[in-house]
Amino acid sequence: MKLNEIRDNPGAHYRAKRVGRGIGSGKGKTSGRGGKGQTARSGVALNGFEGGQTPLHRRLPKRGFNNIFRKNFTVVNLGRLQQALDAGRLAGEGALDGARLVAAGVLRRQGDGIRLLAKGRLTAAITIEVAGASKSAIAAVEAAGGKVILPAGAVAESETAAEATTAAEAPTPRPRSRRRQSEAPSAPDA
Repeated sequence: MKLNEIRDNPGAHYRAKRVGRGIGSGKGKTSGRGGKGQTARSGVALNGFEGGQTPLHRRLPKRGFNNIFRKNFTVVNLGRLQQALDAGRLAGEGALDGARLVAAGVLRRQGDGIRLLAKGRLTAAITIEVAGASKSAIAAVEAAGGKVILPAGAVAESETAAEATTAAEAPTPRPRSRRRQSEAPSAPDA
């Protein structure tokens, strides 16, 4: 293939519609915009306007809020780490942390910390220091002979989360049924 043979895929470009070029084109005079009025002019974008009917964004209830203190974690998968190790961009010895991953080009930026997820396979034994990791990612790293170092608070949080889930999974005792009013002994007539 030569530079002069490079072509776009068929149908990738749609020929521009030439408007305002006479009645024979079907898009002459008003160019498909109807006659006069606000929407016939340029610079009009009535986003969400539904002709006076209450628009969808006002018909639906408000829900939730934006947490301004939310942490923005950068995700890294095991497969991506293995890829970098195989390519020689990342050395397996020593503890891997965010700065080393950014320097190796595995991540673009650290954000508020790195979260390790288990997508892909890891065969190399590595020690990695992250802000958070999924249980399956920790298991995969340890199975490969490595170690995941989490901050002190993260370990406690994961343990409390695990306790909470086990408590939630425990069956709750069913309330004993009360006797119906009809079965209850009636007061003697006086």
